[in-house]
Amino acid sequence: MSNGNPTCTLVVNPTAGRGRAGRLLPQVMAELLRGLPEGTLEVRRADSFEQARDYCHQAVAQAPPSDPSHHALVVMGGDGMMHLGLNAVAQSGLPLGLIPAGTGNDFCRGVGLPLDPLKAARIVVEGVTRQLDLASVTGQMAHGGGHSWVGSVVSTGYDAFVSRRGNAMPRAWGSMAYAVAALAELRRFKPLPYRLVIDGEARSQTAMFVSVANATYFGGGMNIAPDGSPSDGLLDVTVIHPVSRLTLLRLLPSMFTGAFVKDPAVERLKAKEVMIDGDGLYGMADGEVLGPVPLHVQIVPEALTVYAPPSRSLSRRRKAS
Repeated sequence: MSNGNPTCTLVVNPTAGRGRAGRLLPQVMAELLRGLPEGTLEVRRADSFEQARDYCHQAVAQAPPSDPSHHALVVMGGDGMMHLGLNAVAQSGLPLGLIPAGTGNDFCRGVGLPLDPLKAARIVVEGVTRQLDLASVTGQMAHGGGHSWVGSVVSTGYDAFVSRRGNAMPRAWGSMAYAVAALAELRRFKPLPYRLVIDGEARSQTAMFVSVANATYFGGGMNIAPDGSPSDGLLDVTVIHPVSRLTLLRLLPSMFTGAFVKDPAVERLKAKEVMIDGDGLYGMADGEVLGPVPLHVQIVPEALTVYAPPSRSLSRRRKAS
């Protein structure tokens, strides 16, 4: 443990989960402090995307480069906050704590974390970490720059249209926003033209959507890659070929269980690198706007250190303080 600087920085979006994050913050802070008796905890409440991003990067900057594992960044909120956290710490060696308090919590679900914020906080103080893969995405990013790290799924096509509509809906819809947006988009959606290069193999086709997954969940619990893993060194590509609106409607509920993959319209591939292009396509990732195509997605093994249950041989014990 280094002296002077905080050993743990908690960045929270208090409005996440329709205010749930703000209401639970005192309990989460108490849980973290019980596990950091000799350290200090600095709490940063973010009122905007830009402020949250700055707080996350500041936490990384203040960790000593010689041993970043003695510090930790903990993010609390929805998938957007998780996205900011992993982008700040990727390939830095700084451990990332994840406290789910949003409506979707897909990245935490895909990592195998409990969705109870207090249980997730206890995992941080237990100090067990895992190395996870990340998807490295290059292109014209909506929030500036030409690169972004993605923890869960890069969506294009129907799924991306639904995510954008869902994000724009009033917070009162909560976890139902994605389902309502899916029905609204279905009324007018048509198959889209894709130009793909998957591990060097070019293919042009129409599809309802093509998703590229690192972890397995998106859209508030939809299991788009049932056989996927965020630590297998591979991307999971799911293609839903052109189908009728009725068929797509029938498939939507089974996406929550993963059973949709049995439908003949569904194609699944494993890859290390995917180039996505096409007319009228736009990328979404981790519940956030990513940017327009073309997008180049590449898997980067063990790019992220997270506090997570010791479910794999990659787990190792570290102190959170």
